[in-house]
Amino acid sequence: MPALPAPRAGFQFPQHETLTYAVDWRVFPAGLAVLHFDADGARERLTATADTTGAINLLFHVADRFQSSFDRERGCTTEFDKQTVEGRRQINSTLRLDYGAGKSILDERNLVTGQKKRLENKIPDCLTDLLTGVFYAASQPMEVGQNFDLPVADPLRTVRVTMKVESREELKTQAGIFHTIRVQPTADAGVVKNRGDIWIWYTDDERHLPVQMRARLFWGTITFRLISAEGR
Repeated sequence: MPALPAPRAGFQFPQHETLTYAVDWRVFPAGLAVLHFDADGARERLTATADTTGAINLLFHVADRFQSSFDRERGCTTEFDKQTVEGRRQINSTLRLDYGAGKSILDERNLVTGQKKRLENKIPDCLTDLLTGVFYAASQPMEVGQNFDLPVADPLRTVRVTMKVESREELKTQAGIFHTIRVQPTADAGVVKNRGDIWIWYTDDERHLPVQMRARLFWGTITFRLISAEGR
């Protein structure tokens, strides 16, 4: 398993920033996703919410909450919390990465049934998580045709995610017109593999800001488009 590559020289994670994305399912407006970054000394804290809106909310209610904490210098995730409300499915989970002990510990509770479970897994000395990895990738050089790997903590295993840097494209969202680099994350196992085909469009500049994300699933395509970026 490759080591998590250090951020490129001169790159800085946001001190304080909020990114808001409109979410579409197929051609229908489906909800909003809001991500917030805060520097906390040597650590970076990333929180995210995803909520359905309008008619989609009546068909299938989603109210997900995520929190991640990682080392600003190396990028190593220390904790990843998730509160999932998706229809009748309601689950709270905390994934702690204990690098000293060389293991991850997942505590999960089903809020509907009350069932609890704990899973432990051996880990290497530095990993990112599923949410942070999307934004941690911005710290890496991106050249078309040159891929890079990220070791990602999945509850059952450590997964190698390959970020395939595919092409440059001009992209228009509500936030403006952007010159972007399209990247496709792929993996042989874990959640990334199970999410179908995924693409992320990063700005073609020093920031590598994700301005669009798309997942093509068997039941339809979900697209996240940036509508605002505040507080950089």
